[in-house]
Amino acid sequence: MSARFGVLLLALGPGLAPLYAQTSCGPTPAYSVCDLAFELNGQEAQAHPNPYWTVELEAEFRSPRFKTFRLPAFWDGGRKLIIRFAPTEPGNWDYRVTSNIARFEGQMGHIEATASDSPGFIQPANVHHWKYDNNQPHLWMGDTCYGLATIDRALFDQIAAARATQKFNHLRGLVIGPGPGPSAAYARADLPNPAYFDELDYRVRALNARGIIVDLILAGGRNRLEDLFPEWEQRRRFIRYLVSRYAPMNVTWQGVQEFEQYPNGRKLLKEIGTLLKNSDPYNHPRSTGSAATSSPLLGDGWMNYITEHSPANGLGAIEHQLYPYAQVNTCFGWENSGAGKAGPFDVTSDEFRRRLWNATMNGQYPTFGNTGTAGGSAIAANARYLESAGAQAMTAWFNFFKDTRHWELEPYFDVDGGRALALDDVEYVVYVEKPSGPVEVLVAKHKYDISWMNPINGQTIELKDWKGEKFVGEPPDRAHDWVLHIERRGHKEGMLRSYKFESRVIGMQEVENNPQKLPFEIAQPAGEISLSHPPPFAVKLKRHTRATRTMMYLWTGEVAGSGQSFRVIGTGAEGTLSVPPSITTELPANLTIRLMGMNANGKVYSIVRVNGLVQ
Repeated sequence: MSARFGVLLLALGPGLAPLYAQTSCGPTPAYSVCDLAFELNGQEAQAHPNPYWTVELEAEFRSPRFKTFRLPAFWDGGRKLIIRFAPTEPGNWDYRVTSNIARFEGQMGHIEATASDSPGFIQPANVHHWKYDNNQPHLWMGDTCYGLATIDRALFDQIAAARATQKFNHLRGLVIGPGPGPSAAYARADLPNPAYFDELDYRVRALNARGIIVDLILAGGRNRLEDLFPEWEQRRRFIRYLVSRYAPMNVTWQGVQEFEQYPNGRKLLKEIGTLLKNSDPYNHPRSTGSAATSSPLLGDGWMNYITEHSPANGLGAIEHQLYPYAQVNTCFGWENSGAGKAGPFDVTSDEFRRRLWNATMNGQYPTFGNTGTAGGSAIAANARYLESAGAQAMTAWFNFFKDTRHWELEPYFDVDGGRALALDDVEYVVYVEKPSGPVEVLVAKHKYDISWMNPINGQTIELKDWKGEKFVGEPPDRAHDWVLHIERRGHKEGMLRSYKFESRVIGMQEVENNPQKLPFEIAQPAGEISLSHPPPFAVKLKRHTRATRTMMYLWTGEVAGSGQSFRVIGTGAEGTLSVPPSITTELPANLTIRLMGMNANGKVYSIVRVNGLVQ
């Protein structure tokens, strides 16, 4: 994968001291890491006692097709700096060094990249989905290990091996964990701990070698990033440091753990997100962790996918209709398979599985969490929970979807008795959470292969071929949930000869906000809303029709002029409002409440009301 080779000494002449010492890379497979090492001499080290802060060193790499990649060096302890690079195509790559160290300025060289079987890095594709650089589809299935950088290495190795075997291809973890004061990563804002990051390097490389992409959360919640790096230049150096070490690896960027916990969350994330966008030459996917959804930050232009952190179907399903971005749900529920329950989203293995499949029907890609392996603040990670029922359900999920055209499946609403995804005319996937009678699915008229899949273990029951326009049938039993698969296998096999990503146009919905056409209204809240004593909320359905027989609701709130954008303040038909204090810095204020509702046909409606907001 990566390579460090012998020292190449370039001398001024026979008997003279070397001009500089640099690590040279031999033939390097595409998407493998090459490290070019530079060593300060005594005079340079004396002039730069803190190379992390004062040495400027970077190289511009030019591909065989004349595409350029600019990468900064990172300080790796003592007098050593490294420029890390991964070629993205075979051929001869030329590079030129620029630096405020006169001895390095203008140095040139080349790297010979060879072909490899790596599919490359991932990028958003086909509106709501993912693909690799080689244009193959990517089926995102993640795991959570917040202690990625800090847990015992032996435990990390166990987690990495188990999750790879279970088909996980993402792992989400913190670069800098929560907690007051300095961290193991940084003794102070201008001094990283190279040994800490060398260990993190090992772990990212080890996961990448197993085919697992690392979703890097830069820092924990509760203002951890800004507390550690209160000044702009400190944050800029930190982002530059992470880009230089990890951009050449297979990663995604996930901002902070919960941006809503930061008093200036939107401004801070725009700052560091823009830095990532402008400085990462590989353009790895960018988003941020959230307490509900990162979508309020889309307007700032640096994000290119949405993370949601909620089991609420109304949030995921409605946002899927509104935004042309891939969605990843980082916590639709964490499985408690015996380690204990530490939060409101921690559920049994059976409930976790049901939430997994409902999140999928929303159009979201899943990230797993087990209370015994995720390494949350309350429960330490333990390898005994790796082989859980929830992990087995995730593997069954992956094995099922890898044989579908998952990169073209979208929520489908011509179904009774379940929730569905479909590529109309090709295949239909129907999730039946609570079997209670016949399932009805309208399909394009063809001959289809029909099967039922048990999402607990992935076992499949095949039915006879069927032809028609309306499938009606019941699951094999009513003891648990089932997945109905209606597909034209022969037709799919022909389509799979090429990975076409846009065989169907996916359009975003135009939301209906005409008051005369709204089937619901806001019943509560009325009058002023108190942050300290949040009021109940409720919807009143005005028209009872076949379309309104099932409704999903999403409540958002925004204080105009606050600069914070909107926040999710409720989901469902009724409950208690949850307005985060960070929504505004000044009270009293006017809170604009937007209620969106989606009916059984997938139609989204919106109504707006303004209420006073007080402490």
